Amino acid sequence: MDNITHSLTGLALARAGLNRFCPRATLLLVLSANAPDLDIVSLAGGPLKHLEYHRGYTHSFAGLPLMALLVVAVVAAIYRRQLSWRRAWLVCCIGVASHLALDWTNAYGVRLLLPFSSRWLHADLTGLYDFSLMAVLLIAAVWPLLSRLVSSEMGARPPTGRGIAIFALAFFALFDCARAAFHARALAQLESRLYEGLPPLTVAALPNPYSPFRWRGVVETPNDYRLLEIHVFEELNEESGERIFKPATTASLESAKRTEAFRYFLYFARFPVWSEEPVPLEQGSGRRIDLVDLRFGSPGVGSLHCIALEDYRNRVLGSWFTYGTGAQLGWGAQTK
Repeated sequence: MDNITHSLTGLALARAGLNRFCPRATLLLVLSANAPDLDIVSLAGGPLKHLEYHRGYTHSFAGLPLMALLVVAVVAAIYRRQLSWRRAWLVCCIGVASHLALDWTNAYGVRLLLPFSSRWLHADLTGLYDFSLMAVLLIAAVWPLLSRLVSSEMGARPPTGRGIAIFALAFFALFDCARAAFHARALAQLESRLYEGLPPLTVAALPNPYSPFRWRGVVETPNDYRLLEIHVFEELNEESGERIFKPATTASLESAKRTEAFRYFLYFARFPVWSEEPVPLEQGSGRRIDLVDLRFGSPGVGSLHCIALEDYRNRVLGSWFTYGTGAQLGWGAQTK
């Protein structure tokens, strides 16, 4: 989930009543609701290192108490005064837990069980951004400020914002429950169809950030992937949408798989799609290999791509992981 939503969730938790539990609870909750994303420091090692560390130990159950303790130590250092460490730590545990729960609802996934299991867990209920949830949380955040302006004009007691914060959190929970029901309906539509006379190998319904009724279906068959637009209250046409055929296993693909970038990306990807294109080199010709996860795009578009450049002997001349389209990478001698 995006950090604005994480921050607004921490603020809503504080105003819902946790700000009465210990001093500085609002600051503790907003910081702890973002603390797992400290793994962004791994970007200093490049995009591939960030992909390896992102949503890893800082996003695990084992790391939760340590991340909470780190936030308490930072706040104590800022204010240079005694905190009720036990209460502050419990509040921060709630903030960190809210972050893990929200990230688990994404299609990106989170590795909650590290170091005991490196399995990615994902509910596929919400996107990295969800504008309905963000809007409700934002209204809950600014509502007390607007209410205070009105109250000051009328001479009334200013509101605390507790009621609207509880409403926002309740809406959040109910909205995700509704999304879970719609998600199950979308999956049922995909699983109940035959594709060229065969049942699908795997299916996924990926969320739309603007509407809980619309989903992006991904269907894997023995020969291809199919991308289908799903409306939960309309009939699915399994013949519509884009088809991306699986390439035959070649020596060039096997060479790319042995590189560090491709090896890790294949562990991360749920729906890996390959493509090859010929490219001119300073000496002879070669191939540009593109690997993408259909959760985040398709060959040449979207984000999260692995690119490799190989010569005619299938020797890898360079390989890259990028959070962009990779359109500028791997086009012959100019990339060296």
